[in-house]
Amino acid sequence: MSVFRRTDVSSKRKKMTTDQYITFQKFNDQAEAMELGDFLTQENVDFILEDTSLSFDPTFSNSELNKEYRIKLKIENFETAGKLLLKVTAKQLESVESDYHLFDFSDIELMEIITKPDEWNQFDYLLAQKILKDRGKEIKPELAETIKKQRLQELAKPEESQRTWIIAGYIFSLFGGLLGVFIGYHLRYHKKTLPSGDRVYSYTSTDRDSGFNIYILGIVFFILWTIVRILTWKK
Repeated sequence: MSVFRRTDVSSKRKKMTTDQYITFQKFNDQAEAMELGDFLTQENVDFILEDTSLSFDPTFSNSELNKEYRIKLKIENFETAGKLLLKVTAKQLESVESDYHLFDFSDIELMEIITKPDEWNQFDYLLAQKILKDRGKEIKPELAETIKKQRLQELAKPEESQRTWIIAGYIFSLFGGLLGVFIGYHLRYHKKTLPSGDRVYSYTSTDRDSGFNIYILGIVFFILWTIVRILTWKK
């Protein structure tokens, strides 16, 4: 994984570690990621550009879909960056081409964009609102904000029961496999990043408790089986 960071413009600025940055936007096209990086640089917003593409492409297709670039920000800069992009995107709407694909979308499809803004880019989100307004079905700012909050609440909900992974984790842990330790750690500590920049645990408290048990059990049995193997080998 490659990491590129904008050069700090002030020598007095505190040096931050990459762990303090979380994903703001993802891209399959490096040029688009760099374009956003240039924009953030101009606006003096500190960021990190990470290349998280697969190091090996099993299909040998060199497809852009196998590429991934992430712009990461400190959480306190999420709102600032979002407002800056919103302002720029709003200006771009004035020069959109008439054959842009969203103009062929039905009202229902446009509402789908508005109810799930995290699955679309900022431009499409704003254009969907503009098209609906032109069709006499304006989405008031207050309603759009309410929809966004409801979407955040939906995304913040933990994943459904991880029963299969829990069973697999216990099995691997009992046999001393490190995979059990990794499964347990993931279930216990993994978090997902919301569009607002907030981070929440991915799994329910019950599954997280199981993950912790698997994690501890895996470490204990890994040590135990390692000792058994050493003693057996000496014999």
